[in-house]
Amino acid sequence: MNLEFIQALEQIEKEKGISKDVLIEAINAALISAYKKNYGTSQNVNVIVDNKTGDVKVFSKKEVVEHPENVLTDISLEEAKRISPKYELGDNVEIEVTPKNFGRIAAQTAKQVVVQRIREAERGIIYDEFINRENELVNGMVQRWEKNNVMIDLGRIEAVLPPAEQIPAEDYNAGSRIKVYIVEVKKTTKGPQIVVSRTHPGLVKRLFELEVPEIHDGIVQIKGISREAGARTKIAVNSVDPNVDPVGACVGPKGVRVQAVVNELRGEKIDIIKWSADVKEFIANSLSPAKVVKVSVSESDKSAKVVVKDYQLSLAIGKEGQNARLAAKITGWKIDIKSESQVQDGSELTDIEDEHALGEEE
Repeated sequence: MNLEFIQALEQIEKEKGISKDVLIEAINAALISAYKKNYGTSQNVNVIVDNKTGDVKVFSKKEVVEHPENVLTDISLEEAKRISPKYELGDNVEIEVTPKNFGRIAAQTAKQVVVQRIREAERGIIYDEFINRENELVNGMVQRWEKNNVMIDLGRIEAVLPPAEQIPAEDYNAGSRIKVYIVEVKKTTKGPQIVVSRTHPGLVKRLFELEVPEIHDGIVQIKGISREAGARTKIAVNSVDPNVDPVGACVGPKGVRVQAVVNELRGEKIDIIKWSADVKEFIANSLSPAKVVKVSVSESDKSAKVVVKDYQLSLAIGKEGQNARLAAKITGWKIDIKSESQVQDGSELTDIEDEHALGEEE
């Protein structure tokens, strides 16, 4: 090693934020291991790297004893006195034993240490960056398939889109741009591992935050999301400003806002419903796009009975029960749906005006 190497360490310190002293300390430890590997493990040695010139020297440490038993670790008092009269029994003497060809070994070892420390530092920086971005939306590019996982290039690192987080039947073609939701950032021996999702309800939430300024500004609040990825999502919204229609704000002029979200989700249907503190009204709204006639609730078991017109029954239930299932999930109530002709006695039910079933099928 030489002065140029020390200057290189100083440059690394500026660019990567890794202390030169920390690097030299790591190099010292690595050089001791390299020396013992090449010249014997029984020696008690110390390696000194001059942090100004880059010169490397190896010293063998020996204890001053009256009768040396191991020439690698012991030195007689008489021999020690020849080095310096100051040495006494029990002192440690350092004798330079730098091999002639040790410079080449030192340079190679130091390079390996520096490269490893730079890699570790960069991994740490990337981890620190992405651990603060859990539950956030990021843009990426599909790189390749690895078994059943899709690898997504996020710029400085690749993320993993596992099978459970992939939308059924969605194509992930290499080179295509995609928005993903960071669900977990792990620290592993190989560096940070970032797990992303296309199925998480948080993805829909973040997409609406991007498209709807009123949500970003806190005027419109997302009160709940239920989702069956690739098929349908229900999102309940509320406005803190009585002059702002939360559903209209999310739909946008001519439906451009919600359509942008639908396009990103490759055509997934989205029902935007108005949240209400009135449970009956909220349940009625949750069954959008069906129009609800009557609702009754049982607080004891959080169940609700809902009546719809005969021709609306299949719409209220949805294909394979999907609409009812999502409504139950977003409200947290068990919902039993009946048509008017199925209900013989509806006197116990409360009338619900049609405007309480807001939201249209997108």
